[in-house]
Amino acid sequence: MIDHGKGSVKDMAEGKEYISCPDELGCIHISEDVLAVTAAAAALEVEGIGGLAANLGSDIAELLAGRKNLSKGVRVTVAENSVTVDISLLVKYGSSVQEAAKAVQNAVSDAIVNASGFTVAAVNVHVAGVSFSSAKRSK
Repeated sequence: MIDHGKGSVKDMAEGKEYISCPDELGCIHISEDVLAVTAAAAALEVEGIGGLAANLGSDIAELLAGRKNLSKGVRVTVAENSVTVDISLLVKYGSSVQEAAKAVQNAVSDAIVNASGFTVAAVNVHVAGVSFSSAKRSK
């Protein structure tokens, strides 16, 4: 691992970014993937959210890796012990987009602070579309 000196470590073998927290017993390294999955799980628990919206990059990564990406549509950026989250999602038809997006911002911020202790600089919500439940479609 290479220490970049600003609380970020990059594992050259896997190409993953880790956030480092010095502790009295040593260092704790938290993968950005862990924070992304935490953010995704928090967003999906919010009332009015129909799912995460994948971007082209996560779709290709899913195909190449041959496994489901639990954090599709979530990008985590770390800078000097603060975290910025960009999340793309679908809002359920009939829900208030503004209320759902604000609830996602609060839920994601709280989840990341509780899981890692890092400061959340911003949670940028990108509403990519509207989801319709299958029960309402069938007439």
